[in-house]
Formats: sequence, structure tokens, C-alpha cells
Amino acid sequence: MTYTSILVEQRGHVGLITLNRPQALNALNRTLLMELMEALEAFDANPEIGAMVISGNEKAFAAGADIKEMAEASAVEMLERDTIGLFDRIRRIKKPVIAAVSGWALGGGCELAMSCDMIIASESARFGQPEITIGVIPGAGGTQRLTRTIGKALAMEMVLNNRTLTAQEALQFGLVNRVVPVERYLEEALTLAEEIASRAPLAVRLAKEAINAALETSLSEGLAAERRNFYLLFATEDQKEGMKAFIEKRKPQWKGK
Repeated sequence: MTYTSILVEQRGHVGLITLNRPQALNALNRTLLMELMEALEAFDANPEIGAMVISGNEKAFAAGADIKEMAEASAVEMLERDTIGLFDRIRRIKKPVIAAVSGWALGGGCELAMSCDMIIASESARFGQPEITIGVIPGAGGTQRLTRTIGKALAMEMVLNNRTLTAQEALQFGLVNRVVPVERYLEEALTLAEEIASRAPLAVRLAKEAINAALETSLSEGLAAERRNFYLLFATEDQKEGMKAFIEKRKPQWKGK
């Protein structure tokens, strides 16, 4: 498929999607978001792909939503467009998605990064939810995922008073997995994705599902989901192969079955 706002390539068993609106600091307009979701879903359906990486460029992962696209819109128009609803499609991706963030990740860009399963940040990464400065609030998870990750007090300061987190602060407060030099951030994300892609595919999928249940359900419901997925994996060929390989002290050969 031909895309106008993203670049798509396969690196080994990893699908790489690069946001490609550099003239607008990768601002998230509807076209870009639709293309991004279509590319993620295509990789998710591709048996050769085990994990995905979303990246921008060194200057900006994504500096927010495209304000020009919504400045004059009415509430009804925004409701009918439901561009934010496109973010829900990320939650339905079964394989792990890693955000490789350098430079600005603001507003919708920060929300996009938080919608991913893991974040690798360069030393220049900056995270923020500046919507308050233009008279609105975050609408794609900024008040919800941010609060669950960094806590109420800091989320309040970021959302109500436009505090921006440096890469090291984001690491300190648990927003990102690790911080690396700018020249290595994409390589680090791709390496992590390739390592995950080398694991048993069905176990990775069900592990991701169980971890997400911890954020979205009660403890008892989450434990039940974890236990169900644990038992379910005993119906797979990969479970038999993995345990047999462990006993025989060799590397397992996964089939994703």
C-alpha cells in the first residue's frame, strides 16, 4: 500500500513505522493516524512480524495533534469525525508495539507513545500534555494513561500547568523503559523489538493481554485473566517445545502454534 504520511519497512521480524510529516513536526492529522493504524494492523496480521516499532525523527516523535485541522470545528463536528477514536485501534493490536521517541512528544504525540506497550527514549526526548495552553484538555488518554503511570500529583501538574518531562524525568517516573543517546534510540528500540519477536509468539501475545488486564480491571479479574492465559498456553505446540528444549538444554524452535 502507498502511504503519504508514514514510511513502512520490515527489519527482520520487526515492522518499523516512521511518522513522516517533518515539516509539521509529525503533527497527527487524520490521514497520518489512519495510515498508522492500517500499517499496524497489517503488521499484526503478518506471521513474519513479531513486534513493531513506531518512530518519528530526531527532532520530534510527534509534536501533538494538527491544530489547523480542528481549530474551527464545532463539538458536533469533532464528535462525528471522532479522530481520537482511531487511537482505540492501537489497543486491539495483539503484538507488542514499541515507541522510539526522540525530541518532542507532546499532546497527541505523548498520548500515542503512551498507547504503545513500551517506550525507548533518546536523551533529547521531551514529554508533555500542553492542551491547557490552547483551551482544551487531552482527549486521547492523556489524563488517564498518564495518571496511571506517573501518579496523580505529577499528572495534575503536567495537564493543568503544562509541565514537560525530560527523558531522565520520564525514566524516573516510570513513563519510559530506558534512555539512550540520540544516535542510538532507534537502534535500541529495534533491538528490543527483535528480541521480543524471537520469543514464543502466542506466549508474547497472551502475556501482553494479561499485563493490560492489570491496568484495566480489578486485581481478582486480572489474576483470573492471567491464570486463564497461563493454562491456555498448555494447548500450544510452543509450550511443549519450550519445556522440552529447556530439559534438553537447547534453543527452542518456535512455530507460533
